[in-house]
Amino acid sequence: MTPFKKTLLFIHRWLGFISGLVVFIVSITGCIFCFQDEIQDAIHSYRKVDIQDKPYIAPSILKAEALKDRKGATASYVYYYGIGRPAGVLVTDKKEGLLFVYLNPYTGKITHTESPTTNFFIIVEYIHLYLLLPANIGTLVVGISVIVFVMLMITGIVLWWPKRKSDRKRSFTIKWAGRWRRVNYDLHNVLGFYATSVAIILAITGLSISFDWMREAIYTAANLGKAHPEEKVVFKSDSLLNGKMDTIQVINKAYLSAKAASPNAEMFLIYDDAAKAGAIGVTAYAQALHYYKSDSYSFDKYTGKLLNRTAHEQKSAGMKMNNMNYDVHVGQILGLPGKIIAFLASLICASLPITGFIIWLGKRKKSKSKKVKTVVHRRTVGNICQPAVDF
Repeated sequence: MTPFKKTLLFIHRWLGFISGLVVFIVSITGCIFCFQDEIQDAIHSYRKVDIQDKPYIAPSILKAEALKDRKGATASYVYYYGIGRPAGVLVTDKKEGLLFVYLNPYTGKITHTESPTTNFFIIVEYIHLYLLLPANIGTLVVGISVIVFVMLMITGIVLWWPKRKSDRKRSFTIKWAGRWRRVNYDLHNVLGFYATSVAIILAITGLSISFDWMREAIYTAANLGKAHPEEKVVFKSDSLLNGKMDTIQVINKAYLSAKAASPNAEMFLIYDDAAKAGAIGVTAYAQALHYYKSDSYSFDKYTGKLLNRTAHEQKSAGMKMNNMNYDVHVGQILGLPGKIIAFLASLICASLPITGFIIWLGKRKKSKSKKVKTVVHRRTVGNICQPAVDF
């Protein structure tokens, strides 16, 4: 092995020791989370409603129902998840904390209320994002470990890549008939090679979810460095009628205006924070539970006047890339095949710290064994056998 590869191996090994446990946890939770929508749809009846031949009830009514008997509670987000799915209201309650209230969008009847901290898949997501540590600390730990993991994948390919073309064909397959150590070696190297491209995409999109600098980097790269200042504007109310208009009717007006302008959208998110003087935001998503293709709207929260509309087609490449980030990260950008690919790549990534540790352990034992044999050989001189170990 060349000095360069010896150095690379040293770096690869110690980076693996440093990040291995975190990489395993993040990867295995990512595996579990890939099919969370399908699993929750199968086990939770409140995620489905009977379709009725009438329009959804107004968001103001949904908010009122969700806040009923909750003195001092507020609700900023209202969701319409699509045909055959419930509506949802995110409630902040002084006593119970953050709650998610599911309602029938045709009747306004509450079908389920839960705290995010009791939902298995949300807990898995929290572990995946920040290991259940304080968010600012956990996010940093996970982020650094993911960056280290990307370096591990790249150095691993450089170390493993066969020199001779004649060796490459057999190097890309697992020799299942070999001894278990050989199989483990191939599982680490061959599966690692095949998963690298997908793993790096998952890593980058994961970093983009957690860090503004990565989102900005993707945005700038996709736009080839071209600035789009109009996409950075934060719209606020410019009305002089603050406090003089019926804000309950304004949120309904905003929703109906967005629905009329995006008639084919399946899912709507309405943001109305009563504590801030900003605008009412409405996002219309083309497909339920998918976040890539969307039209964004801003309305004056006191008059309902449209302040801005950004259709999906009008968005820059950078904004589109950031919008598709979640769908790419969980694989659903390609539908079911994409989720399967993301699941398998995550599973392989979870296995790499384990198979790598086994390789290191085997080499360590082998190295000790060679040292013992060398001592025995040196002490067996002139047919006089001496003990191999000094006491």
